[in-house]
Amino acid sequence: MVSTWLWAVSSLVFVSLLSLMGVFTLSLREERLRQVLFLLVSFAVGALFGDAFLHILPEAFRTLGPGPATGFWALLGIVIFFAGEKLIRWGQGSAFARTSRVKPLVPLILLVDGAHNFIDGLLIGASYGVSVPMGIATTLAVVFHEVPHEIGDFALLVHGGLSVRKALLGNFLSALTAVLGGVLALLVGPMVQGFSAVVLPITAGGFIYIAGSDLVPELQETVSLSSAFWHSLLIASGVGFMALLLLLG
Repeated sequence: MVSTWLWAVSSLVFVSLLSLMGVFTLSLREERLRQVLFLLVSFAVGALFGDAFLHILPEAFRTLGPGPATGFWALLGIVIFFAGEKLIRWGQGSAFARTSRVKPLVPLILLVDGAHNFIDGLLIGASYGVSVPMGIATTLAVVFHEVPHEIGDFALLVHGGLSVRKALLGNFLSALTAVLGGVLALLVGPMVQGFSAVVLPITAGGFIYIAGSDLVPELQETVSLSSAFWHSLLIASGVGFMALLLLLG
């Protein structure tokens, strides 16, 4: 029990610290930064798909049985993440409708990012509630898709008028909601029968939605043969990395 909590809290703190990575991109030219982000996104796609199909769904089937329950909860996860993203986009659209300035969007960015990180924390905490290897795999999947996400948020906050120091502080404080979500999942999980069994396939559905709906379309914006090669190689590498964790676990 102590070991699980130690692993979980350490992972949640590490994920929160990713919010500070934006400072390392300040010296990069915009074109170079775009290339780096595309590579990171490609690997993240493979890691998310790999974690969903190789780790989470097999464990969910073992827990819930071979019936349709696992598929139902995974589909519900896709719907939940779709609806959540629609709500976020509606909020952003409303903010743009009220003003053409970017700065009023800064609080919205922090609020949305805080909610997003809280959900990531819930997913990580629920995964550690099943086993430490499952928690590590989910943490790594979150890490790989959070790196480009946090860099993008940092850029938006600076563009919105915040100083570099304030942008880093705001991004970090919103990232700490992941710790809150993870601790909540670890506390509630043992008290609610079947909590982790249900959250796991919902997590898989969320990861599948993020990778397939948000990240893959970004990669399809570039159509050169070289980019297709590198994107495919890095997606396969992300899947391979998650497969390697099965052997280490």
